[in-house]
Amino acid sequence: MCDEVEKQPPVQDTYTARQGQYLAFIYYYAKIHRQPPAEADMQRYFQVSPPTVHQMILGLEKSGLIERIPGQGRSLKLLVPREQLPDLL
Repeated sequence: MCDEVEKQPPVQDTYTARQGQYLAFIYYYAKIHRQPPAEADMQRYFQVSPPTVHQMILGLEKSGLIERIPGQGRSLKLLVPREQLPDLL
């Protein structure tokens, strides 16, 4: 009997460089602060407007890279393994 593990493509191929930076930020912020970042934290770090961050979060969620509970702050859950995240610049 041969146990064959289905290989999936690396997650890096499924997101843009900018999305990767947001994913890495979510990972490191949660690791340091023991809670996911608020959209305002990402706004400050990336120096972008609130709608820009919100649209990025919606896009990451739609792509299946994160989960969140709408209307509940700091509810982001990263669905990408650390090994497949880029370094945070």
